[in-house]
Amino acid sequence: QVPLVESGGGLVQPGGSLRLSCVASGSIFGITHMGWFRQVPGKQREQVAIITRGGRIDYGDFVKGRFTLSRDNAKSTVYLQMNNLEPEDTAVYICNVVGKPSADSDFVVYWGQGTQVTVSP
Repeated sequence: QVPLVESGGGLVQPGGSLRLSCVASGSIFGITHMGWFRQVPGKQREQVAIITRGGRIDYGDFVKGRFTLSRDNAKSTVYLQMNNLEPEDTAVYICNVVGKPSADSDFVVYWGQGTQVTVSP
């Protein structure tokens, strides 16, 4: 079973929009943080946006108001609405979740397989 299932990536023109989704499986307990990082070959992985269980959100500096993160705790799902996309946003977007593999375990960090976002004319 894959712990995190990502969807919503694709090819879009500059100025376009995409909505990414990440669903955490039922094998992850006590989820606290959910969000997205992105990876470009040869560059350091960078934070896009992270949301806590209580709804506090931290965005990366490059977002500049263009993206909106939201979370459905009942569905263990996090969404990233991306608007006004630019070619510089092209990357593999990777879901990130902090939770527990069992109710009495320590917290661990989960990473998704990533979904490709390509912004090109």
